[in-house]
Amino acid sequence: MGSTRQQRSEVYYSGHVQGVGFRFTSQQIAKGFNVTGFVRNLSDGRVSLVVEGEAAEIRRFLGEIDVQLGGYIRDAKIADLAASGEFSGFSIRH
Repeated sequence: MGSTRQQRSEVYYSGHVQGVGFRFTSQQIAKGFNVTGFVRNLSDGRVSLVVEGEAAEIRRFLGEIDVQLGGYIRDAKIADLAASGEFSGFSIRH
């Protein structure tokens, strides 16, 4: 059963998500999961998060972001894509 197929999820968070430590907290949360990718602020006030890993691990990671940061999130748009394998860790991009 346990598929180790890698996938990529691109998430766009809106709400009060900038200036509240969203990127730093996301990076800290990522350290507890086997995921790679990045998080960055967008000029329109949203936060973009790109994460790659095993599908269930991504779900757990995004779930923990909702637990810790959900009070700031009004909406999250998620697109699941094929993994690129381009990341070596999880970083904050500017």
